[in-house]
Amino acid sequence: MTAWMTMEIVTPRGPARVDLDETPEPGLLLVLTHGSAGTVEAPDLLAVRDAALKAGISVARVTQPFRLAGARAPGSPERQDEAWAVVLGALRDRFPGVPVVQGGRSNGARVACRTARAVGAVAALALAFPLHPPGRPERSRAQELRDAGVEVLVINGDRDPFGIPDPADATHLVVLPGEGHDLKKNPEKVGELVAGWIADRMDSWAR
Repeated sequence: MTAWMTMEIVTPRGPARVDLDETPEPGLLLVLTHGSAGTVEAPDLLAVRDAALKAGISVARVTQPFRLAGARAPGSPERQDEAWAVVLGALRDRFPGVPVVQGGRSNGARVACRTARAVGAVAALALAFPLHPPGRPERSRAQELRDAGVEVLVINGDRDPFGIPDPADATHLVVLPGEGHDLKKNPEKVGELVAGWIADRMDSWAR
């Protein structure tokens, strides 16, 4: 039986909110977050949550401090990552010894990749990774994928104006036909892909 609760975690950048769906004796904690102007109610994030819960995985959806304060821009990566590390520290304290996979969509995917190694995540999930600003391919963010230091699953749509990462820049890349940056055409497919990826690796992450 899944138990749902909300938590407020105080960070140096203000409070963050966690919507936690906790399964009995979870073998994994999946931590998800939103894009710059989005919420944790995005269709792809909800689909991933639902698929993970069916597999007995606890899921924490984090509303970051800047969004809780009503801002649509996250501020500097350093400040965003600082707050994220505090949130992950609190969640790891709640789930001692449980492997953590962290991920998000768009800007949240960038945070997940940038901080994965520092917070001790075993892998990262990048939904609609924004490779570059629309129309500005010279401003590539591919290095954030390369520097993650852990296994990274990237799921992008082939119509994403923010670009599509090169397969060489991610451990695993799935490009969904007909999908844009919001990945809302078939979010259930996104959930299935993530759940399958996790199931194939759970045993190795638990060692």
